[in-house]
Amino acid sequence: MALARGGARGDVFRVRLDPTRGSEMRKTRPCVIVSPDELNQHLRTVIIAPMTTAGHAYPWRVSCRLRRRSGFVAIDQLRTIDPERLARRLGRVSPATLASVLARLREMFEA
Repeated sequence: MALARGGARGDVFRVRLDPTRGSEMRKTRPCVIVSPDELNQHLRTVIIAPMTTAGHAYPWRVSCRLRRRSGFVAIDQLRTIDPERLARRLGRVSPATLASVLARLREMFEA
């Protein structure tokens, strides 16, 4: 199921993250929707995790590949955004990547 104005869990969009503060990830960058589809359908916000090609393989960064580029899903940089920030759909992360992201989120919030 998809959002009225956006996508579904696992979809990757270019997202306008600015304005930001401090150490938050900046600029327009790919982000994966991690909030459940049911939540996305009923609320006017979505939860996203930015993606980056920079940085190291920290335990809170899930390696991924999108459009022939390798990078990381930065689950330590989760944001709740209005769907109007979703600029353009770029595709979907693989089912294995999405499963890894969700497992890492569970670990992070259960600790």
